Amino acid sequence: MASALNDRTIELVKKTVPALEVHGTAITDRMYQLLFRTPEIRDLFNQSHHGETGSQSKALTAAVIAYARNIDNLGVLASRVERITQKHVGLHILPEHYHFVAEALLDAIKDVLGEAATGEIVEAWGEAYWFLADLLMAREASIYSRLAAAPGGWNGWRDFAVESTRPESEVIRSFVLVPMDGRGVMRHRPGQYLTFTLDEVPGAGRLKRNYSISSAPDDRTYRITVKREASPDVPPGLASNWLHDRAGPGTVLKVAPPAGEFFLDEKDDGPAVLLSGGVGLTPMMSMLESIVRSGSGRPVWYVHGAENGRVHAMGAHARELAAQAPNVTVRTFYNLPGPSDVAGRDYDERGLISADQLARDTPTEDATYYLCGPRPFLRAMIGGLARAGVPLGHIRYEFFGPADELLAA
Repeated sequence: MASALNDRTIELVKKTVPALEVHGTAITDRMYQLLFRTPEIRDLFNQSHHGETGSQSKALTAAVIAYARNIDNLGVLASRVERITQKHVGLHILPEHYHFVAEALLDAIKDVLGEAATGEIVEAWGEAYWFLADLLMAREASIYSRLAAAPGGWNGWRDFAVESTRPESEVIRSFVLVPMDGRGVMRHRPGQYLTFTLDEVPGAGRLKRNYSISSAPDDRTYRITVKREASPDVPPGLASNWLHDRAGPGTVLKVAPPAGEFFLDEKDDGPAVLLSGGVGLTPMMSMLESIVRSGSGRPVWYVHGAENGRVHAMGAHARELAAQAPNVTVRTFYNLPGPSDVAGRDYDERGLISADQLARDTPTEDATYYLCGPRPFLRAMIGGLARAGVPLGHIRYEFFGPADELLAA
């Protein structure tokens, strides 16, 4: 492992930042094009992030530019690096995969930049890539070791059977999973996700998907809660529709261990605000169940926004949990309540959640805010909370997309 980058390499990499700002997306698009010529490597990735929106390419471009800018001060990238390593662990990325990426990245730089990609520039980026790769591989090795050693833990893919399913709304369904080998499961951190590899979706090849665990940790099962992605504005979700239509009791799924750097700090007994939009409620339900089951007197506000009761999942369950714990407050917002939605029973407020309301109703100076939901929701909430005086270090978030897409777009 390289101990440090030399000054000349750092200087050359930083000089490429203007070119990356102009041509970065073209470079990452070309890199993935070259990389995916190898089926073994293509199958490692979640292809839903490589569709028409190009979200993964944008995310990687932002990460590459951030690395180049801060190559002499990597401490500022610590949270981003951790997020990437957690995604890699979920996808079971191994050391032998890294050289494929190195070759594709360097070839893409040469293809896109042409004569501007001098031998010295390409060599500098090769050194910079392997320096970062060594850091990632070391961190990933540590995580793999911890997962294998944990009670009920494992590495790679493990067969789980669907034990039961439950409709949570017209578009959201829960799946309870148990391991086929009869052993226990490792207790996840509330907020983490599972990665699935699906080989049986007709016409789709091998799919990789992440789904947040929506249950409190236990030693026997996991529960995931999945939205069927099908609307005029969103391409049909291959994996989500297959799970809704085909996966039932006895269906076997290949699952990687729990991963993710977004999770409840269970050692903290200060106020917590769990804030979600749409199906972003899934990690929040894991957190809420965990807090209630622990008997902690920690003050908790669970604030959720949904379009209406037709799509609102697990609302009754959240209220049942709050009824068991006087320290828990549940507030639900419906943007456009339906004819059968009753204020005070199904929801508390009409309209969208606002940072101003949160500032009035929650302890902004003391609370830790956990957020999950669609990108526009997160942008509005993170910016609004920051303007309301919540320290940025007290705002933690997860969203459904490739690592750093929130910062890339």
